[in-house]
This record gives sequence, structure tokens and C-alpha cells, in this order.
Amino acid sequence: MEQKRYPGIFTGAVIGLLLTAPLIAIFYAGEMLLGLPFLPFDLFVWVGQVLPGEIITVGIDSIVGIVTGLNLGETSSAAKLIEQALGIAMVMGIGVVSGAIFFAVMRATQNRHRYLAGLIYGVLVGVPMLWIITGLPTWNLNDQPLMSMIWVIGLFLIWGVAHNVIFHELSSVETESIAGQRISIEPIDRRSFLVRVGAGAATITVIGAGLGAMLRRETGVQTVALPEGATGTASASTTRWSDNNPLPNADVEPMPAPGTRPELTPVEDHYRIDITIRPPELDASEWRLNVSGLFDNPAMMTLDELMNSHEPIDAFITMSCISNQVGGDLIGTQRWTGIRLNELLADWSPQSNATALKISSADGFDEFLDLETAMSDDRIMLCYAWDGEQLPVRNGFPLRVHIPNHFGMKQPKWITDIEAVEDAGEGYWVRRGWSAEAIALSTSVIDTVADQSAVDEDGQTLVPIGGISWAGDRGISSVEVQVDGGEWAEAELREPLSDRTWIIWRYDWPFVEGMHTFAVRAFEGDGTMQIVTNATPHPDGASGIH
Repeated sequence: MEQKRYPGIFTGAVIGLLLTAPLIAIFYAGEMLLGLPFLPFDLFVWVGQVLPGEIITVGIDSIVGIVTGLNLGETSSAAKLIEQALGIAMVMGIGVVSGAIFFAVMRATQNRHRYLAGLIYGVLVGVPMLWIITGLPTWNLNDQPLMSMIWVIGLFLIWGVAHNVIFHELSSVETESIAGQRISIEPIDRRSFLVRVGAGAATITVIGAGLGAMLRRETGVQTVALPEGATGTASASTTRWSDNNPLPNADVEPMPAPGTRPELTPVEDHYRIDITIRPPELDASEWRLNVSGLFDNPAMMTLDELMNSHEPIDAFITMSCISNQVGGDLIGTQRWTGIRLNELLADWSPQSNATALKISSADGFDEFLDLETAMSDDRIMLCYAWDGEQLPVRNGFPLRVHIPNHFGMKQPKWITDIEAVEDAGEGYWVRRGWSAEAIALSTSVIDTVADQSAVDEDGQTLVPIGGISWAGDRGISSVEVQVDGGEWAEAELREPLSDRTWIIWRYDWPFVEGMHTFAVRAFEGDGTMQIVTNATPHPDGASGIH
């Protein structure tokens, strides 16, 4: 008498793991070579959009805490790497769990089909994954949707059939001998077969990942010629403004203490925080700004039309993420170039019943701006350049908005739509429990205690201490430094680049041997002291003494 013996759930989980690793690698190679969807990143973004705001907040705080606690480097870059790893882990987890379930079902039903069950399995897993991918806002940027859908379903069909074939290869037949002993007949040694499956999976994974890394395609982002304005913005040149121009306060005392961060943040070092793992890549030749809603003159503007519609303006601007910790690096200063929003609004002519603008982005982000504020504040700009060059893709190309005195969560990037609406709603992060106003909180940070740059003055050794202070557009009137919990001493302030940038401060500390602690606090332009009570970033921004 013969009886079929099938592999169990644990074996299914192992096979799921072994087959999902090369699946991810092939997805990666497809994205890098052909711009096809990469499931792990899309899955992570989708999960972030459907989970409750409270869970997302815990996740953000945890990631920032891990980066800070383990000193993993610049926060926004390290956080993106963690997000990428989590996306890959999610898909691996799905592979393990679904593999275990597939083997359990096959074992329970004693299914003898070598391919059919695997095809069904691939469809059952692949279709929901395709639904997730096609439901993301960035799917609208896909220039090969049919090929992408075939790619996703095709890979999952192959993946499912592979599970099916391996299940049957690992099955064995038990017979009962004349003597009554049970004899197991295996078509192949299980251990050897699993080793071969693992080796094959590893080989495909390495090849897929390697091809993706080596043959990465060029992005479709074009270099655009910026308009030549009275402000001196470069035209088609790739030279940055800062390469040929000194900062307005270049020769003004005091000089920053050695080790203080650059007063103008290099473009490549500026933080990036957004709701996607990969920034949307928008084709400048195809991009349009859709101006709709309660306007008498709605428009569909090309980037060139927008840039040449009015005289460009430049401004040095400091911006911070609301999730920045006290003393964190999610803050930076750049020279922004763009068009005043109120001049464009005058062209578009908002109707009398319009009260707000809904600004939407290619990544699915949206935020609302009070129309009266937009009309009256001529500092609000639609920005298309940083440091004399077009916006980097990672920082919002081709268009982002600057709204003074607010955290970055109020300032969309990769803008595609501006709609005049009758009533303001809640923006993306507000719907998830963050501040409705998101007013920038004043902060002060110690960047350096430059003990290696001490100087002697009148017989006293002075150690330069320095850093930055910022209060949105409210200015900084004074900064004070405290040593070892003693009296507060006033620091020197460097002239800021503008009324919207951080201010560099310096304090030459009379050196005393021993271990010491330092603290700093700032006062806003009207004399209001920064909030010294410790608070976490959620929901209104972090506060406390650094």
C-alpha cells in the first residue's frame, strides 16, 4: 500500500523565503534597467498611506530615534535606507507566510497538479500586489503601464509555479513492505535539493541585484534653462550661484566658530523628507501645472511658461522638518529662486467665494494654503531653482512652494495642481494627527566646542563655541550660552543671510580645565525666549534646550 508524504509548513516557509529573495532582486533589476515597478518600495509607501496616523507617528519617531541613537549618519538619508530595508522585509515576510500557507493547503488537499496550483497561487498573491502598485499616485507617472502589469503578474506566476514544482519535488512515497515495515521512497534527497534551491536562489539574487546596480538606467529628468533675471539667476549654465558669488555677509564679524555648519547648506546635503521612498521623476517637457477650481482664468502651464511669466525673485531661506529633534539635522538653508505666488494669483483671478488653495503633488501629498495669506504675502513663492540650478529631483523638481514661518510639512514639493476651493480641508500630515498650523518653533543648537582652535587673549585662553539659532521669520535678537549650569552669557551674533534664515552665533569661552557641560538658548526678535520645556516632535515640533 502506497501513501504520499508531503513537506510541511516549516518547509514551505523556508521555500517562500528562498524564492522571494530572487523575486525581489529581479524586481530591482527591472526597475533599474527598464523603470518597471519595484514592489518592496511601493508596498512600503502603500502601507504608510493606509495605516492610522498614530501608528505612522510611532514609526517616524522610532526611525529617527534609531538613526540618532546609533549615530547612523545624516538623518534623512539614513531614514530612507531604513524605510527601504523595511519594504524589502515586508515582501520577504509575505513570501515566508504565503509559502507556509501554500504548502499547508497543498498538503491538506493532497494536490497532485504540478503547475495549476502554483499558477493560482501566483495570481492570488500577485493581483493584490498589482492592485497596490497601480493604486499609488506615482502610478500616473508610469509611461509603460501595460508592460509593468505584465511584468508584475508574470513574475508572480513564475514564483507561484516554482513553489508548486518544489512542493512536488520534496514529496515522497511511503510503501508498506511484506514484513510490515514502512519504506519511504524519495525521488530526490530533500537536504540536497534544498541546498540546490538555496544556491540557485542566491545566484539569481546576486545576479539580479548586480545587474540592477551596474546597468542602472539614466533618469528621464531633463536639464532646463532657467530664465535670466535681474537677480542674477544662471541661465543654461550648470554653475551654481555660490560658486561665483560671496554670501552677503561674507566679511561681517564675527566669523563662525571653527566646526560650525556651513551657513549655506550645500544642495546635495540639504535634508529630504517626504512620503515616498523614491522621489517622483517628472519629465520637464511633459509636466504641467494644472490651475483649476474657483478661478476666472484657470490655466495649464508648462514649466517654461511659469518661469517666464513674471520677474523671478531670490531669497535665502532656512527650512526645517517638523519631525526634527532638538539639535537634529533635518534643517537647512538655501538660496531659493521662483515666482511670487500672488502675482500668479492675480493672473488666475480667484473668484469671490474662494478661501483657500489646495496644492497637490505627484507623490499624493497635498496641503491647503489660506488664500488671503497667499494674496497678501509677497514672500510666498513657487520655487523652481536652488543655488542658481534647477531643483534637484530629490528636493521637489520641477516645482515646490515656499511659505514663510512654517515647517516643511506645509510646503509641498513636486507640485502638479493648484486648486482654488471654497473651504480649506486638512492636509496630508494634518489628517494623520500633526499640527494644523505647523508654525516654526524657535530653536538654538551648539554645533561645535572648538577646543583645538583655542586662542590666547590678554593671558586668557578662549575656546570658540558656535552654532545656529532660528525662529522662522521672527528673527533672533540674542543668544545665550550656559556653562556647567551657571550664569547665562550672551553670545555674538553674525548678520543673517536674510530675515528668514538661521543666524550663526559664537561665544568665546574663557577656558577652564576639566569636564564641562554647555547649553544654549535663543530669544526671538521681540524678546520672546524659545520654549525650554522638552517636547517631542509630534504634533507641533520639538522644543527644549540643546
